[in-house]
Amino acid sequence: MSLLPIAILSMVLALTFYTVGVWGEKIVGRLKAWHLIFFWLGLIFDTLGTTLMGRIAGSFSFNMHAVTGLAAIILMIVHAVWATGVLMLKREDAVRNFHRFSLIVWFLWLIPFVSGLILAMGK
Repeated sequence: MSLLPIAILSMVLALTFYTVGVWGEKIVGRLKAWHLIFFWLGLIFDTLGTTLMGRIAGSFSFNMHAVTGLAAIILMIVHAVWATGVLMLKREDAVRNFHRFSLIVWFLWLIPFVSGLILAMGK
């Protein structure tokens, strides 16, 4: 069985979950528990998709896509952990303003996602 369809589906789910979480938070104007669930689901599926893509490729190359992809996963981890802390501490200013950080992480996450699409289309 080919891992490619599962890897592609994982990355599409990562994009969907992360986008719904980040933009849902922005639209609502405050961080809520359901946003946090979507952040973690985005991270899980991004990690799964990245792992499967690496397995399909045979190894991970040290190139711009790999570097930005690793940075994006690290940022997603920081983002999800920080969001968890913000909700646990219940500081109203942080709950209302967290979307600023979320949008930055989301935009940076799009760089390796789009570069992966471009690289795949070139093959």
